[in-house]
Amino acid sequence: MIGISRRASLRALSLGVTSVAALAAGIAMAQDDTVTIGYAVARTGPNATGAGITTIPNYELWVDTVNKAGGLKMPDGSRKMIEVVEYDNRSANEDLVRAIERLASQDEVDLILPPWGTGPNLAIAPLMARFGYPQLAVSAVTDKAPDFAARWDRSFWMLGGGHDYAAGLVEVLTTARDAGQINDKVAVVSVADGFGIDLIKGARPAFEAAGFELVYDATYPLGTSDFAAIMSEAQNSGADSFIAFSYPPGSFGMTKTAQTMGYNPKVFYISVGGAFPIYPGVADGKAEGVMAIGGVDADSPAIQAYFERHAAFVGNPPDSWASAITYASLEMLEQAVERVGLDHEALAGELSTGTFDTVVGDVTLEDNQLRDLWWVGQWQGGAFRAVNPADKQGAAAPIVPKPEW
Repeated sequence: MIGISRRASLRALSLGVTSVAALAAGIAMAQDDTVTIGYAVARTGPNATGAGITTIPNYELWVDTVNKAGGLKMPDGSRKMIEVVEYDNRSANEDLVRAIERLASQDEVDLILPPWGTGPNLAIAPLMARFGYPQLAVSAVTDKAPDFAARWDRSFWMLGGGHDYAAGLVEVLTTARDAGQINDKVAVVSVADGFGIDLIKGARPAFEAAGFELVYDATYPLGTSDFAAIMSEAQNSGADSFIAFSYPPGSFGMTKTAQTMGYNPKVFYISVGGAFPIYPGVADGKAEGVMAIGGVDADSPAIQAYFERHAAFVGNPPDSWASAITYASLEMLEQAVERVGLDHEALAGELSTGTFDTVVGDVTLEDNQLRDLWWVGQWQGGAFRAVNPADKQGAAAPIVPKPEW
């Protein structure tokens, strides 16, 4: 198989090289036998943690699995091996946009996989539409997903909106409050980024409608590393529930700060990073009872098999939220290619209307959106288990109050 090395691709972007002729020649020689797939993900910068756990391992696992099976299956029954062209977007949307333009106009890859994160996916959506590529925005949380799907009909929004996660969290807290387990006061912080803004906009009216009082409501800039003041304010607020709409650096930093200062709210909820396999280590082995965004049915045979394959290939298990959705999106793409081939219009049509067999079960999108999702999860007995929607098969009962650190 003729391949493109990651190092060469990264070097090409970082040095601003405008041509990789030798690599392009290699692709041309094998173009009848291969499918070129490009992506620009964050291997460096603040988004690298999320991309390195949720996105990159799943891309590499899927490519390895498909190629070991003989390649992507085409409608005529033939198979084509996958070639990868990868760039490091360095957690900068400017670099990301430049890399997507290069993948489409210079590398002329057959398919483009999305970056990690809400902001990056929003940044490339117009560009993906202009070049006609289907965009499986699998790690983007946005309440505007219905509008974006209508505006860019080849975009697919796989992780729900801020109001979905806020409503699920409010349901969990309402049940706990009505059972006398917590009071009606909430302390909430949110990262000042597309993700955090979307979540807090959905949460404020949801908390108010449910009769909760936001006694502390603060935002913090992306890149913040010192959370002492924020956590001290939350601790002194009188709220039994601490909520953070956060990216991994904030989720981890606030956890460590809470432990250092002995802050033990009855509900401790964080967002991205809370479902990561490294979180129990971050929490010094005291993750039990911590709630976070997302979740999986930890007892599902399909999920368990996926976790085993991921751990065997990568060396560690996936996260228990967006990883499985990411891998499912790749399975959807693979099955769509087998049905209709590589034509972008046909692929988009199949992704929009087809039903797909994936690690998260049968998936059929609704108006280019995945709606059958888990909203809240919790660390219980060493696994991150989904707890909301409570009536969905596989949901665990929440543990409230959280054990002290």
